[in-house]
Amino acid sequence: MPAHPHELVARMQPHQASIFGEMSALATEVGAVNLGQGFPDTDGPEELKRIAIACIENGEGNQYPPAHGMPVLRQAIADHQRDWYGLHPDPDHGVCVATGASEALVASVLAFVEPGDEVIVLEPYFDLYVAAISLAGATRVTVPLLAPEPGSGEPFRLDRAALTDAITDRTRMVIVNTPHNPTGAVLDSVDLSHIARVAIDNDLLVLSDEAYEHQFFEPARHVPIAGLPGMWERTITVGSGGKSFSFTGWKVGWASGPAELIGPVRVIRQHLSYVSSGPFQPAIAAGLRLPRSYFTDLAASMRERRDLMSTGLARLGFEVIPSQGTYFITTDVRSVGYSSGRQFCRELPRGAGAGVVAIPIAALADDRDRFDPFVRWTFGKSESVLEEALRRLTAAVG
Repeated sequence: MPAHPHELVARMQPHQASIFGEMSALATEVGAVNLGQGFPDTDGPEELKRIAIACIENGEGNQYPPAHGMPVLRQAIADHQRDWYGLHPDPDHGVCVATGASEALVASVLAFVEPGDEVIVLEPYFDLYVAAISLAGATRVTVPLLAPEPGSGEPFRLDRAALTDAITDRTRMVIVNTPHNPTGAVLDSVDLSHIARVAIDNDLLVLSDEAYEHQFFEPARHVPIAGLPGMWERTITVGSGGKSFSFTGWKVGWASGPAELIGPVRVIRQHLSYVSSGPFQPAIAAGLRLPRSYFTDLAASMRERRDLMSTGLARLGFEVIPSQGTYFITTDVRSVGYSSGRQFCRELPRGAGAGVVAIPIAALADDRDRFDPFVRWTFGKSESVLEEALRRLTAAVG
């Protein structure tokens, strides 16, 4: 119990502040370019906006939509999983529409994880995962992604031996995120097959956060772990309309998988927001039916901005770890004379001529010393914003 009846419960006290909110507030305070929080600064397809506006005007979704999502969106999600990945969730029983991918993730943890269970998360992690585990009264166990050797040109990779060693008789779930926030790594077939083998051998559930599924850069490829042999029946897959269509404020996400897993997720989710995003659901459904060229063009656009930012950072002396997906780049700040990414990120926004905000990756890890040299930058902004950020960085470290 809290020491005082008006205190936040003890299990959530470590989660009171978010590094993303903290750094975004700092960017606003000092007038810095915000390359910390991962949201685009331009809207998605105009045709989806027109659909949402028409729904509002016609009264479609202005009142409570169906609790588990409008049929038009549930069907579009099921068709998307089938057409892209050969997966076959039942639109009536195997899909749950949520208030963003965030709610789908939290509901999935709360649906299956009991107090005292252990949940494995890849480290560094999206901070929502560890908050959800604490909400469930469970224990998080971190397994690191291994940083590459400087100059190798390799991405972060799963420590497969550490994953095997992390399993105990209390392990209930593994949370997988690929393409991976914050490192930009895309887990390859070797890493995914190892996770699948561990899950099957130990009868574990897998919660797969695939919010950035359409933002990967060849030769990397996104492969849903649910499609691997023996994984469909034990995997909940989470997707994001906000990330795929650049409408993060609409907060439309979903979970899909076998009905036996999605049913419990629906029970929890309906007691969180109940329903949301009514007029936006038909718009996101239309987005999922856009031609494949939309998704390849999105990835190509992100790749161009990735290359702009990567080249600029490398020119300034940063060791840039290749980004295979998402809209994030990781750099090692030891290459520009800093030993700590936390120190670097605190000083940079106020530095002479700088005014740029980034995220210290150590804030997204339990083993902070391991990840202290690394900083995450978002390139999901317009080219003019990225160029201004690089100009300011040139004044600071160039």
